[in-house]
Amino acid sequence: MYSKAFSLSIEGQNRTTTEPKMTEAEPSNNSTLAKPRLVICIGDIHGHITKLQNLWSNLETQFDPQHFNAATIIFLGDYCDRGPDTKKVLDFLIDLPSRYPNQKHVFLSGNHDFAFAAFVGVLPEPQNGVSFKEGWEEYEESEDREGWYKGDGYENMHLEGRRWAGHIKVGFNTIKGTECKGSIYDAGPTFTSYGVPHGSSGMSCFLLVFH
Repeated sequence: MYSKAFSLSIEGQNRTTTEPKMTEAEPSNNSTLAKPRLVICIGDIHGHITKLQNLWSNLETQFDPQHFNAATIIFLGDYCDRGPDTKKVLDFLIDLPSRYPNQKHVFLSGNHDFAFAAFVGVLPEPQNGVSFKEGWEEYEESEDREGWYKGDGYENMHLEGRRWAGHIKVGFNTIKGTECKGSIYDAGPTFTSYGVPHGSSGMSCFLLVFH
């Protein structure tokens, strides 16, 4: 069997499109090849539900239904922040296995998703006995500028969770040329999508209710 792989980014341009390639174990006689397996990679959704829905519709129309419905869809992470509809994006992704039971869905975590998980407290504790708090020290000179989260539950929170839910003092990101949205991760819209203020310690409760 050989595969067709497509990699797409919601926020940017399509990253790569690779032509079908045979594996070493396969015969070179084209007449003996099985039908191609479709592999699609999608990254950087960042809370943009409309763009995600449009992309999905385009994929459905571009590929043969038999191939698309049996495809492997690999999501490369960064589902949250920046865009206005993180909750709707997560609902869309959670529903995919029931809507397309013959597809294989792989959900990887990006740095934004990791920080989100750190804030709501679902990261496993380090196995070496080192606390999350000990990881703050190396970057503590940035704490004031980035406005790290100091609300309920921060005492042993992973550094990225504190940065994600913090209140950055710089209003404009000169590197990206965009206004900062709450924190260094632009997490403000994610909180808004769940109907809670930026930095709300109740976010984990809302996740349990909505998802």
